[in-house]
Amino acid sequence: MILVTGATGTIGTEVVRLLAERGERVRAMTRNPQGASLPAEVVRGDFDDRDSLDSAVAGVDAVFMLDAPGPWIERHDLAMLDAVQSHGVARAVKLSAIGTGEDTGLRAGGWHLPGERALRAGDASWTILRPSSFATNTLHWASMIQAGQPVPNLTGKGAQGVIDPRDIAEVAVVALTTPDHAGRTYTLTGPELLSTPDQVEILRRVLGRSIKIVDVPLGVARAQMIAAGRDPDFADGAMRGQRFIAEGGNARLTGDVASALGRTARTYATWADDHRAAFGQPNA
Repeated sequence: MILVTGATGTIGTEVVRLLAERGERVRAMTRNPQGASLPAEVVRGDFDDRDSLDSAVAGVDAVFMLDAPGPWIERHDLAMLDAVQSHGVARAVKLSAIGTGEDTGLRAGGWHLPGERALRAGDASWTILRPSSFATNTLHWASMIQAGQPVPNLTGKGAQGVIDPRDIAEVAVVALTTPDHAGRTYTLTGPELLSTPDQVEILRRVLGRSIKIVDVPLGVARAQMIAAGRDPDFADGAMRGQRFIAEGGNARLTGDVASALGRTARTYATWADDHRAAFGQPNA
């Protein structure tokens, strides 16, 4: 039995689907099981409710640890790993973030680092996945593109190794189901460095339509976030991340997807073509 936490999100849903297709017994953990439709045993689990974690972990052989971004990740990771240790779970795979443990000044890496350290120190066989920017992040442009509005660019020409979440899920599945990836930390990127203008240009070609782009100063973006109800401290952290990308801090590529899967990572163009409908275009 394999437990997948965060089972209703972008990565979790795909991991559950792939495991089920392989014939694995899957338990999907979510805080709201009534609304979940997954090919798995769906159970309630809340990282802040130890009894629910004990119930979710009982009898499983492997756990996929996935949590929504935020300062609660450390607390949630340590709670889950305590349950993993208590129940003698043999294998754990953690979804972390690119740059974790590096002196980047970004919060995401700090959120994940305590959990990574605790995972390595525990008895379970472990694998850590540190993905770069998700291709699916650009889905929030879809309504703008369909309305003919310009796509905002907060990162200038700063490029990233944008990765298809399906590749992340596939790496997670092989790490959960085979012993070949134990003790490995994978930095997962796509096959090419892409800036926001690069991604917009790819969408123009794939969708066959004009898409405008507009540079947005970070001060303006911060003010917009706060006006939309975001905490100023959160907005400051988000802007630090955007500045880091703009200055080339996340311009890295690795071959770790190929090392784990035996094939190259999917391109952003492939992802975009497969998600044409989300941008209002019929599939080719």
